[in-house]
Amino acid sequence: MYGENASANTERPLPVPGPGTLLADTSRGDRVGEFRGVAGPYWSLRPVGGGREWEVEPRYVRPALLMEQLRARTARLNARSRGEVL
Repeated sequence: MYGENASANTERPLPVPGPGTLLADTSRGDRVGEFRGVAGPYWSLRPVGGGREWEVEPRYVRPALLMEQLRARTARLNARSRGEVL
C-alpha cells in the first residue's frame, strides 16, 4: 500500500551555516570540511587544506568539534609550510 512505510518529515530544516564554517560529515567517517554553499538538496563541503569538494545531505552534517577543527587547521598549515598549493 502506498505510504505504508512513509513517515511525515516532522524535523525542522537545519539552518544553513555561513561560508567557511567547519563541519563534520558523519556519512564519511566524520570527515571535516568547510561549508561552501547549497547545491539543491545537498550542502557542498571542501577539505580545509584545499581539494575536491563533495556534497552531503544536511542530515549527515554536524558542527566540527574543537579538536576536529584544530586537526584540520593544523593539516592545512603543515601543507602550506611544505609548499603545497592550497
